[in-house]
Amino acid sequence: MGVGGCTSFDVVNILTKSRQKVTNCVTQITARRADDIPQVFEEIHIHFVIEGHKLDKSRVQRAINLTADKYCSASIMLQRAGVKLSHTFELTEPATDTG
Repeated sequence: MGVGGCTSFDVVNILTKSRQKVTNCVTQITARRADDIPQVFEEIHIHFVIEGHKLDKSRVQRAINLTADKYCSASIMLQRAGVKLSHTFELTEPATDTG
């Protein structure tokens, strides 16, 4: 949960600073843990569903790369401990008000 919050905050912050109009960000996390005790995390996959107006895919990918490699201390700490982190994303447009 911590790594999801950390990366989400960074991604939205980076996109906002690069003038991307983000309206929502949902982070879905799946993970695999070791069978033996201690059941440490071995793999974590983070999937971002980012909603906004005409978002630039390359800027979103750049924001995700920056949080994974430079800004998110939780991600970096987990990677240094040997956890395999992966990221994907999808972009959606805000629903238009028909009323």
